[in-house]
Amino acid sequence: MRTTFVPADMRPSRVYRLVTASVVPRPIAWVSTRSVDGVLNVAPYSFFTVASSEPPILQFTSVGRKDSHRNIAETGEFVINIGTESLVDEMNATSASLPPDVDEFAHVGLTPEPSDRIAVPRVAEAPIAFECTLERLLDVGNCSLVFGEVVSVSVASDVLADDGLPDFAALAPPSRLGRSEWGLTPPTVIRDRPA
Repeated sequence: MRTTFVPADMRPSRVYRLVTASVVPRPIAWVSTRSVDGVLNVAPYSFFTVASSEPPILQFTSVGRKDSHRNIAETGEFVINIGTESLVDEMNATSASLPPDVDEFAHVGLTPEPSDRIAVPRVAEAPIAFECTLERLLDVGNCSLVFGEVVSVSVASDVLADDGLPDFAALAPPSRLGRSEWGLTPPTVIRDRPA
């Protein structure tokens, strides 16, 4: 037995909730930006993925045109920070709709830390930061896809494994699920790719 949903027959908000409760877990791009006036912004985006490996391009989707989108369009720079389970409350707090003149780092109590290659600061508390320059914006439906070329990656040493790559268990990144649910670090299995 199945229940069929037809998006054309549903309210958009219901379709959104159905999709976000089904496409799970979703990693979170915790995006920091700076306005042309110098106001800092940070916000979580759970429509987030790798768009290209060569060159390295990350992509997140802005549902509507938020402060992050405007700042990136105007300055061409942003940082995708990867948070941890211990930062879930701060990540959630940065999803609040605040006026564009509010420094969200200060509002939530986060520490802006200078980036290595761009003018936008990273979140000091986040163990991984991808410094990005705008590659392109692509409007799709009511959303805008933001593509950023990674120009520098900063990783806290305590989340690196012996092979020099981030260790998933040490990083413990949260994810977004449906409704108001957040995912915490799940158990993992190892499967080598077939030859």
